[in-house]
Amino acid sequence: MDELTKTLERAWQWSESLAFTVGTMRIDVRQLVLLVPLVLLILLLGRFTERAVQRLGKRFANGDAAYPAAYAFGRISKYVVLVLGAMIGLDMMGLDVSKLALVGGAIGVGIGFGLQNIVSNFVSGIILLTERSLKIGDFVDLQSGVRGKVVEIAMRYTRVSTNDLVDILVPNSEFVNGRVTNWTFDEFNRRIRVSFGVAYGTDKEQVKAAGIAAAKKIEGIIVDDPRRAPDVWLVGFGDSALNFELVVWVSRK
Repeated sequence: MDELTKTLERAWQWSESLAFTVGTMRIDVRQLVLLVPLVLLILLLGRFTERAVQRLGKRFANGDAAYPAAYAFGRISKYVVLVLGAMIGLDMMGLDVSKLALVGGAIGVGIGFGLQNIVSNFVSGIILLTERSLKIGDFVDLQSGVRGKVVEIAMRYTRVSTNDLVDILVPNSEFVNGRVTNWTFDEFNRRIRVSFGVAYGTDKEQVKAAGIAAAKKIEGIIVDDPRRAPDVWLVGFGDSALNFELVVWVSRK
């Protein structure tokens, strides 16, 4: 056991000679070895902070109204923990953060040559979370043609689930720079229209009654609110049929 301890001590001392310099900073292998568990710890702490804030927001939320704010604060708190953890970790490792100008310059060059889209999407994600112009559960229609429900707002992208349950990863900058139709921005319910046709000569009142009766059998259709009751509209006369629309309000859940 003593021999093993001495061997490890000699290996640790020998690793001090394995070093390289970045500008005026000297980095040895021991610092890199310590960096791995430090990065893992920071990532775990960020994830724990995010979930803790979101759970706390859910607990004190009045229904679902306050949850979008809890989600946003949880994500932002995670980013803050990651940045602060990185700075504190570098300082604890003996790396002077004030001397990272060279690295910062290299990052700036990288942004200029190819990372500008990543930075733009990250900043756009922060804007979406702070402005709350986009929330989890919103139904959106993008200028690019993407249409569906927002299920996640990440650092670089927003995940949109279509009606066919296909997940599409949309860059956050598209929500900031492009036109976005948010069907549930300030309204928890949404109205949809279902077009159908019937033969000429069919009793229009019977068509209306049949359409409303069918809508009331579908789960999620709002039927107890007089302002959002199902209805059937005659919208046109086709070549071989009367064109109707079944107009219903569906709940967000």
